[in-house]
Amino acid sequence: MSDAAAERLRNIDSCAVSDALDALGLKGTVKGIGAISAGRRIAGRAQTVKLGPPNDSVAKRHLCSAAVDAASEGDVIVIENLTTEIAAGWGGILSRAAKIKGLSGTIVDGPARDADEADEIGFPVFARSATSFTARGRIAELAWDIPIAIGGINVEPGDLVIADGSGVVFIPKASEAEVLDKAEDIAAREAAIARAVEE
Repeated sequence: MSDAAAERLRNIDSCAVSDALDALGLKGTVKGIGAISAGRRIAGRAQTVKLGPPNDSVAKRHLCSAAVDAASEGDVIVIENLTTEIAAGWGGILSRAAKIKGLSGTIVDGPARDADEADEIGFPVFARSATSFTARGRIAELAWDIPIAIGGINVEPGDLVIADGSGVVFIPKASEAEVLDKAEDIAAREAAIARAVEE
């Protein structure tokens, strides 16, 4: 089923969306997360994952694999990994699986690895940093499809997200219509100014 709001978001940039949130008094712009592979704009619905310390009660399946399996085409995997600054919350096998599934990309609040592999297959990964350290024995998946926090921003499953060369911005689902309307207006005004400058 087509997602009209996500399609609209793909035609705007993160700056216009951030400006729209500011104008409406909403929060959603995240600092410090950037592309580590295939640096192009991504946008879609958030499929969330929360990582944490390993313990005997957490699932032993591959990190984030349940979220990839459950996600719909065009979705973005969004991962909270605040447990460690070295261990990867996303890697190359997951990038391949997500690309085959038709997902837009992945955003990690924390490190990710296999950046070259993701780049080679053209799958966009945005993260706090790139790392070579494995997650094995360092982090585990606590849950997926739950509310998480990314850069201090609360993110619910199904919220819209956009990421590009300027940054990462989340749009609360309850406000997406007014944010998209405002962002499109801002983008149109800026396009007109750009044309005037070129002329």
